[in-house]
Amino acid sequence: MYHLDGVTKTYRHRGQEIRALDDVSFQIPAGAFVTVTGGSGSGKTTLLLTLGGLIHPSSGTVSVKGDDLYRADGNCLAHYRNRTVGFVLQTFHLVPYLTAMENVMVPMLLSEKDGRKREEKAVALLDKMELSDRRDFRPNELSVGQQQRVAIARALANDPEVILADEPTGNLDPALASEILKIMESLNTSDGRTIIMVTHSPAAAQFGSRRFHLTQGRLQEGAPDATTAGRSHISSLAGVQ
Repeated sequence: MYHLDGVTKTYRHRGQEIRALDDVSFQIPAGAFVTVTGGSGSGKTTLLLTLGGLIHPSSGTVSVKGDDLYRADGNCLAHYRNRTVGFVLQTFHLVPYLTAMENVMVPMLLSEKDGRKREEKAVALLDKMELSDRRDFRPNELSVGQQQRVAIARALANDPEVILADEPTGNLDPALASEILKIMESLNTSDGRTIIMVTHSPAAAQFGSRRFHLTQGRLQEGAPDATTAGRSHISSLAGVQ
């Protein structure tokens, strides 16, 4: 699915060069559940947004199914972001004046689906997220866990092959985090979607079939040991907060 070769991303800040990503090379097969841990400022979000077609690397290549993502023109990149990937973010980014159903339909506005099909799809996704009774609620009328489930439904609106999740449990308590992680796991094992999740939580990282760790932009395979025993103890994910 993805092949990164020598990807580096540098920024200039007050006359200094900062390497958010430093010569990152790895491959992600289709259908994998990849987790990337690392502290604040380690480059996790930069890596995720680079995979999402949102941050152009300073050097190196990001290939998707054999095609160089950043050689594509703007229209192709926009199509990739709308159809191939779905984004799930820590702060949800729901439109505050839209209902849950309307939020889910937003990505479909650029698809060929007519209004009726968009509504049917949104209803089905909210039902899947067990939010059938919250379709007409606005974000401020939903709990944080419900808001994240709406955000996941929105990410699935155009049937993406890949879900890119940036700290999806970062604003949730352990019980809610467990629910969200089980949903992500189901999207991988039952739906066959590729999941790439960055997290500061070693416990959440245990859900990955492949695990990586970032330190100052340098990527290594493997992750620090979780403080829990992994999937069999998801109800006690103390490291997720």
